[in-house]
Amino acid sequence: MSSKRLKILFVTSEVVPFVKTGGLADVSAALPQTLVELGHEVRIVVPKYGAVDDRKFKIHEVVRLKDIKLDIGGKEVIFSLKSCFLPGQKIRVQIYFLDNHEYFGRRNSLYSDPITGKDYPDNDERFIILNRAVFELVIKLGWIPDIIHCNDWQCGLIPAYLKTIYKNEENFDKFKTLFTIHNLAYQGEFPKSSFHKTGLPESLNSEKGIIHKGKLNFMKSGLMFADVINTVSETYANEIRTDDKIGSGLKEVLAKRKDDLYGIINGIDVKVWNPEKDKHLPKKYTIKNIEQKVVNKQALAEKFGFEFNEDIPIIGLISRLYDSKGIDLVEKILPELLKLDVQLIMLGTGDKKYHTFFDNMARKHPDKFACYLGFNDDLAHLIEGGSDIFLMPSRYEPCGLNQMYSLAYGTIPVVRETGGLADTVKKFNEKTKEGTGFVFKQYDAKEFLAEIKRALNCYSDKEVWNKIVKSAMKEDFSWHSSAKKYIDLYHTMLNEN
Repeated sequence: MSSKRLKILFVTSEVVPFVKTGGLADVSAALPQTLVELGHEVRIVVPKYGAVDDRKFKIHEVVRLKDIKLDIGGKEVIFSLKSCFLPGQKIRVQIYFLDNHEYFGRRNSLYSDPITGKDYPDNDERFIILNRAVFELVIKLGWIPDIIHCNDWQCGLIPAYLKTIYKNEENFDKFKTLFTIHNLAYQGEFPKSSFHKTGLPESLNSEKGIIHKGKLNFMKSGLMFADVINTVSETYANEIRTDDKIGSGLKEVLAKRKDDLYGIINGIDVKVWNPEKDKHLPKKYTIKNIEQKVVNKQALAEKFGFEFNEDIPIIGLISRLYDSKGIDLVEKILPELLKLDVQLIMLGTGDKKYHTFFDNMARKHPDKFACYLGFNDDLAHLIEGGSDIFLMPSRYEPCGLNQMYSLAYGTIPVVRETGGLADTVKKFNEKTKEGTGFVFKQYDAKEFLAEIKRALNCYSDKEVWNKIVKSAMKEDFSWHSSAKKYIDLYHTMLNEN
């Protein structure tokens, strides 16, 4: 592998600790940080939303990057790029914030109106500006990256701009674009009339170009024009180009690019999700003193008024309550599951119908089932640290993090064989006694329940269960191993391997 120090411009629509709606924000902090620790130079570009506090994060103006003008569909837009460093880190990662009050000053929500729940009508313009700002930044700073790493639909036009209207800029032939799909289901679709705002050549204004089913599609643009595409697990990379449902209408586009499509699993933040150091747990523990885990189990049982019994397994579930997460399967099996000798604790929020259903079930079975409808970080850690078994029956799952947290905490996952779940959980085999969890294949309630029963059966044999727990806790899901795979991929893109 080439040891050349790379320059990476990482473009994203969210980064912790500034703003977050989902896993993308965690990746956008952890991956750049780890790349820098491994000796590379990374700079991040992200919009400066209204909720981002300049004073708290010491965000300052950069003289060369003030009052940059762009034409968006005949309208003049003026923006600046401000700067600070990713907080709380030894090695500094520089961030550029795209600052324009009209487009990004809204305080309460990144992509949609909190009152109507609908996407902001000007999201097309907001993210066209983000995509164009990247090129203005490179031109004004004269900092030439090796790789522009684009994330999800919000960055999907960057590869198209590079191959068309910016292709003759000096030095712009030197960098390559990587487009990472975090979730193919969200594509950035806009009316066809939005195309003229992009400033892209008219030849792309068709179904052969970046129009898809009559709409401008940012995701399709990224898939067509990026030098290389990757997604957040190997199985999901195969599923999106072969499975009609998971391919979300773009299966054919991805199938054409299968030689340029890679899967790299996300890492987890082992500073935050680590039973040895977890401040949220009543009792920290490691693989060496695994018996201490029971202290957390007792705390979890008591928190929900369950009678604590070391031999009764506690099953945990932390999820957004939507069908895509397999919550319809949970609903179907819950009455049967509660007939067994188990206690079940659920944390999450989502569809109202599920709130009603789980609320009713918790009232009917207060000694066996509890649900906390909301989000609570403390409780999320206690569920991971105190449960014996964790359920994750997703319909599709690009990567998934909770199954990796569960393995790290010795909380054995029962998952469906899809996406990142298939790549991270090794199905336990009774004969060889090898494996780290329980896996079912068909998206089917009976099969799901049967696999839970298989797990419960193994749980009743303490020796077998201990072996599974130890195998799970030995797995390495740190960002280090994932970041190294990204570095290999960057070098491959630059033909340096």
